[in-house]
Amino acid sequence: MEQDLLKLIESKKPGFSKGQKRIAAYISENYDKAAYMTAAKLGSLVDVSESTVVRFANVLGFEGYPELQQAMKAYIRTRLTSFQRVEITNKLIGDADILDKVLLSDIDKIKHTLELVDRKSFNAAVEKIVSARKIYVIGMRSASSLAGFLTFGFRMMFDNVRFVQTTSGSEIFEQLMDIGEEDVMLAISFPRYSKRIIDAVRYAKQAGADIVALTDGEGAPIAAHADQLLIAQSDMASFVDSLVAPLSIINAIIVAVAKEKGDELAQRLRRLENIWEEYDVYAGK
Repeated sequence: MEQDLLKLIESKKPGFSKGQKRIAAYISENYDKAAYMTAAKLGSLVDVSESTVVRFANVLGFEGYPELQQAMKAYIRTRLTSFQRVEITNKLIGDADILDKVLLSDIDKIKHTLELVDRKSFNAAVEKIVSARKIYVIGMRSASSLAGFLTFGFRMMFDNVRFVQTTSGSEIFEQLMDIGEEDVMLAISFPRYSKRIIDAVRYAKQAGADIVALTDGEGAPIAAHADQLLIAQSDMASFVDSLVAPLSIINAIIVAVAKEKGDELAQRLRRLENIWEEYDVYAGK
């Protein structure tokens, strides 16, 4: 749900039954805990049946409790402090094998992302990138590493790539000053959302650039400005987020663009190989 979850609950409150009001009160005060409870556990805490919890989710407009649970998780990811994230993650993992828990969770995120991603938007994004006058790549905070990796791949294929450095707000707009209608911006943003990237994307959109947004859902701030929206699932992994699914989308973009470049890319890479060999860039075979 794109609407603020707590505001949604408040707006629906007049129509709640007594049991549903108890559920609403608990979620409003303890959404960080409720997000990781089963419907049965939540019902037990507020003294209602599991079916009442499911009906509560339906009244809010969700198909079922799992959808409401996902909305609660998305809500808390934009609001929890780093310290709160660590506490919640430690409780969830408990005594389980951390390596198993994290890797299996990452596998699930990639599978879910494959179901979510819009193929038409993906293909349109690839076409825009290949034909762009300039390609601007931007990502902040934890997403900056994803932006850097994407830039590295693109610079192997293009000479018109601009990696937007995000050390200060004023410098961002200096780097974007010449962006225009024939350009593409690839913006990467995941919770907790940076205000700077929202402003940068808005500026690029107003300048006429095509916006390819890689983020975690339609309710993400940069999604409203996207011409092509690519959704990848991420979730808390302690005080940082798991970003393996967004990285997989980035890998797919690089592969698809390389395929479109065809012989032109092959010639460019041959030149690069000669340069690397001449200047002894890589360790010997």
